[in-house]
Amino acid sequence: APAARAPIASQFARMFRRFCGNGWGELSSAEHAVVHELAESRSQLLLEDGITDVKSEAGYTACAAFLNSIDTASRALDLQVAPRGYRAKFSANYRALFPDNNRHYRVDVLEASVDQHFAIWVNGEKFELSAEAVEHAQGLQGAWHDVVMMLDRWQAAAAAAAAQGADHKPDRPELIRTLVAFDVAWSKFEHSYISELIAIEEQARQVVINAVRVESQVQDSELEPMAATSAEAERELVRCIAKLNSVANFKRKGRDDLAYDILESARVVLRQVQQDGGHGKEAARILAGDIMDSYKAMRTYFRKVGTCLDHVDPHLCNNSGLVSRLVDWERSWEVGARYVRSAPLLDAVCDLVAEIRAAQQVVPELTTMCEDCDVELFLALPRIVMLCFLADPLNKRTELVRSLLPHRFGRCGGDISSAAVMEVDLDLKALYDQYTETMSLLGGTRDKAAWEFVVRHAVLGAGEHQSMGVECPSGTTQAVAGLFRSLERWSLELQRHCPEDWNQCSAVLVHCLTGETQKKAPTKFQV
Repeated sequence: APAARAPIASQFARMFRRFCGNGWGELSSAEHAVVHELAESRSQLLLEDGITDVKSEAGYTACAAFLNSIDTASRALDLQVAPRGYRAKFSANYRALFPDNNRHYRVDVLEASVDQHFAIWVNGEKFELSAEAVEHAQGLQGAWHDVVMMLDRWQAAAAAAAAQGADHKPDRPELIRTLVAFDVAWSKFEHSYISELIAIEEQARQVVINAVRVESQVQDSELEPMAATSAEAERELVRCIAKLNSVANFKRKGRDDLAYDILESARVVLRQVQQDGGHGKEAARILAGDIMDSYKAMRTYFRKVGTCLDHVDPHLCNNSGLVSRLVDWERSWEVGARYVRSAPLLDAVCDLVAEIRAAQQVVPELTTMCEDCDVELFLALPRIVMLCFLADPLNKRTELVRSLLPHRFGRCGGDISSAAVMEVDLDLKALYDQYTETMSLLGGTRDKAAWEFVVRHAVLGAGEHQSMGVECPSGTTQAVAGLFRSLERWSLELQRHCPEDWNQCSAVLVHCLTGETQKKAPTKFQV
């Protein structure tokens, strides 16, 4: 019977303490032990310039343990939890962190109150916490200080008691008042801080939300007979993608100036390729197709992410699926801005790709170089580009050389797309004269054998060329050597005048030659 009455008595004591304001009586031995453990946990906190360290791994771990000890002590003292009904209005992500109305003290919430810089940067935009949130942060810091000071006095009193036999630890009512005040201050800051974070995150996601909305409008407009409505919706969608690219694409430039006319140009090119049967236009089909594929990939992403917007990280650069699609989009549209949008440049690329394919028939090693992206390819490629230009400077391919070396060409008269009316400077004219003289010695500028000879020389180099048993025709050795010395200087200028333009050009040529497709979206959808 006495054993049965003990739990009942314990429950009655707890009820009576609550009725008396949680401050009745002395600490029980169990409560005393819990508070002692709390004081010991306080002694493990790390300080930096008098402020609790929560940024280092050791400091974070010690603080987490201390917060857990506060919760344990509060439960042991049977303290009521400050109301936390506001959590019901939290977003799904935060409800997962705070699943019920228990305390759930978190180091990151405390850290936010410790940090006196109340500005939050998201996607390059600055957000300020409200004056109310700042006031509650200061209140929490005051309550935190009171808890720490009280436990420091507990530790000091314990040490004094051990030495002198006098025990002057904080009593039960003070412990309760301090811990209750801390919990109330915590709940006030948590409420304002997390609520404002949710609002900030919602605003940060607006770029994605707007894109999802506009993509839906594009779908609807595609069902309408009015093309103008569809075009306007697509213009708005491209603007949304460009905005997203500027804030989320940290792997490339994050350009926001890639506009709707690139998409229009790609569609025009693909229609023309289809009408012409694709003859000699494989490069145009590949480049325009890349633009359309990356655009479709973005639209597919918006349709899928629209069903799980809560999973979108408000720091948009942290969404790997979004970033990977934006990388492909910027790469293909940047190429489109330069090559697809300009008909003369696109014709030049198509012409040059056709010439290089013909060169691959003459020198099979060139095909292997392209497939493997061999380092030798990037030595041979500028030589081939210059040779093709010299072989027919009035052809469409001249526009490509002119775009890479604009300072070597004068203004165009008449039709700007006509290479025939372009003027070149004296150095480039001298190179052309040297080329025609050397080719005349080899058999003539239109001689097939002479052309194949210089192509092999450009791809393989003089040493490799001779090792294959191919010698310069009698009396032409010095002329050929002189031509390729000059050609080497010009190939270096082609690469160095604007390295970024040349790198893009060489990548475009290799891409068109190998028929490499854009990266496919992963089978499993990633936000």
